[in-house]
Amino acid sequence: MSQFFSVSLPMLPLLAGLGLAGATFSGAQAQPSTATKMMVGQNSPMPLLQPWSGPHGGVPPFDKVKVADFKPALEVAMVDNLAEIARIANNPAAPTFENTIAAMERSGSALDRVGTVYGIWGTSLNDAKFAAVQAEMAPKLAAFSDQITQNAALFKRIEAVYNGMTTSNLTPEQQRLTEVRYKAFVRAGAKLDAPAKARLSEINQQLAGLFNNFSQNVLADEANEMLVLKTEQDMSGLPASLRDGAKAAADSRKVAAAGVITNTRSSVDPFLTYSDQRALREKAWRMFTNRGDNGGAHDNNAIITQILQLRAERAKLLGYETHAHLRLDNTMAKTPEAAMQLMEQVWTPAVARVKEEVADMLALAKKEGAPADFKIEPWDYAYYAEKVRKERYDLDQNEVKQYLQLDKMREGMFWMAGELFNFSFQPVTDVPVFHPDVRVWQVNDKTTGQQVGLWYFDPYARPGKKSGAWMNAYRNQERMDGREVTTIVSNNSNFVKGKPGEPVLISWSDATTLFHEFGHALHGLSSNVTYPTLSGTSVVRDYVEFPSQVLENWLPTPEVLNRFALHYQTGKPIPQALVDRINKASTFNEGFATTEFLASALIDMKLHLAGDQKIDPDKFERETLAQLGMPSELVMRHRTPQFNHIFSSDGYSAGYYSYLWSVVLAADAFSAFTEAGGAYDKAVGERLRQNVFRVGNTIDPAAGYRAFRGRDPKIDALMKQRGFPMTTAAPAATPATPVAPAAAQPEKVKVKIKNGKRK
Repeated sequence: MSQFFSVSLPMLPLLAGLGLAGATFSGAQAQPSTATKMMVGQNSPMPLLQPWSGPHGGVPPFDKVKVADFKPALEVAMVDNLAEIARIANNPAAPTFENTIAAMERSGSALDRVGTVYGIWGTSLNDAKFAAVQAEMAPKLAAFSDQITQNAALFKRIEAVYNGMTTSNLTPEQQRLTEVRYKAFVRAGAKLDAPAKARLSEINQQLAGLFNNFSQNVLADEANEMLVLKTEQDMSGLPASLRDGAKAAADSRKVAAAGVITNTRSSVDPFLTYSDQRALREKAWRMFTNRGDNGGAHDNNAIITQILQLRAERAKLLGYETHAHLRLDNTMAKTPEAAMQLMEQVWTPAVARVKEEVADMLALAKKEGAPADFKIEPWDYAYYAEKVRKERYDLDQNEVKQYLQLDKMREGMFWMAGELFNFSFQPVTDVPVFHPDVRVWQVNDKTTGQQVGLWYFDPYARPGKKSGAWMNAYRNQERMDGREVTTIVSNNSNFVKGKPGEPVLISWSDATTLFHEFGHALHGLSSNVTYPTLSGTSVVRDYVEFPSQVLENWLPTPEVLNRFALHYQTGKPIPQALVDRINKASTFNEGFATTEFLASALIDMKLHLAGDQKIDPDKFERETLAQLGMPSELVMRHRTPQFNHIFSSDGYSAGYYSYLWSVVLAADAFSAFTEAGGAYDKAVGERLRQNVFRVGNTIDPAAGYRAFRGRDPKIDALMKQRGFPMTTAAPAATPATPVAPAAAQPEKVKVKIKNGKRK
């Protein structure tokens, strides 16, 4: 089966919904011509269609990729996959697991290979030429997916295996795979009548085009907009590393200026933290906050309205009240009400903490001479928060940064993975990469010496690369038919390069994100399953962030800091006194971090609970935030017009709450280590590995968590970790105790939740 289309993590906009590329299609067009057959395989003239060759079980042929090959390669691979599917659907033998479900798992390898590389180009090497291919192929890929999921003959066979699976001597993993396949087809419309299927396919194709347009608009604003720092005075307050990065950005963009702040979070956030030029901070903030909302060619508001209406119509076609109900049907939460109740549990203490943080900042600003009527604006928050942090805890993030070298943090992750997962990492240079910045490591089991996979690392920002950080799975681990297929995963970031030859220094927040994304990679690398559809990170949306969230907890451990938090000039380890100050400030600014996340998660859910009404996104955002009591001193982490998580694919739509759901699990899970005496307790680590990281989607996630923890998760550890008081007003909905469905009230919400991961 084509595994690329079911990769959980980054949301590749044009491939959304194609997690079933290995299904079946019966019809005349399914039979490929002789020419088509010749195009797929080792002798294909297009490298994209050839099996991956070379060391490590084969690797992507990045050195042979041509953008012009993507369209024909995708088209040939789709026809080839449809032919495979037709053979399964039209098999005259009675349907069995082996000739139907397992056969689907074996299909789609050519499409998998092409789709993987296509997705990498879309997120990491996008340009006008590639964007044109995306615009053309997005609807075609959506139509292809529907040809599979709407095939009556195929679904009849899947349904027959599903109905008889408890009496067919199937293994638990085979039963799980059959159930996953069957329910996915039902949610994709397999039971609809012909007119409804036709309309559903139209909707999916329209959405695919809109997703592409949305992401391209955000990418264009990020690529085209910049803040030019004309003089050295414009860089006043910036630490040396940020100055160097701004100068390098100006040079690379051929701008004659002291420096340039690019329109990405990795560039704007540090500028807002350190620049003492308030007017320039406001310009940088508005530039970043208004991506996709500038009223011009790249404005996303009309696109959002169309997406929401089409999603609402699709949900009704499929028998669901709203898009939110459709999306949460296949999650741990099960219902929007459960997700909303958990979010509301934390919102009130988070907002209360924001008010305290603002009061502290105002007091400091006035002490420094600000006028009596001075007000903290969103472009002031990070700047004054950093000042308060330094005054209260004697903690300067720029001082901390001098001990956080990117390369050393990577080595720290490797060491941690060796202790917890028994992995070793060896650099390799015998494989092609898609950009000179990319490096590759072979991952081995330390005991047996056997290879478990490859890890690619693409750390730096560049034009054509989407902002943020994410993990990709290029190939899923599997053991079908006696083959031991090892995984290939990647981590991708947007760190800003400094001067050539000097180490890249990163913030504590960025180091946390680095460990987070590495958690996703370890989830993929640890996989030990038979079937690729159930492998690695192919789990439900509100569970997939749990392994990554829990890994964040190992960054501040003394074992990592003492070995790898080394001063970039002296090489000396971070002083214990500084570590103590970091620990004392661990809950500092959690009001801001939690509230900005929650605002995005609540807007996401309420947009998708609103049904088929025609929504003005800007108006809806303003009015909903006002109803929530959103503090005026900050904004959503992802404003609606640039919210790629929910509008560049169906990915996290009505699902951004998942970071909170998962972090409840993560906080509770890490408390198991502290209860046992330490972060590297071998017994607890082995339970985590066996019941969470290695099992993929072969078992119910709630059952896996109970097997690890010995009980259901509790929210207490999260509230303590964030420094929020526990509420006694009403029992909280936790990942183990979803609330019963109630009348959804998208116009009004109480308040209380917590923050998730940084992307």
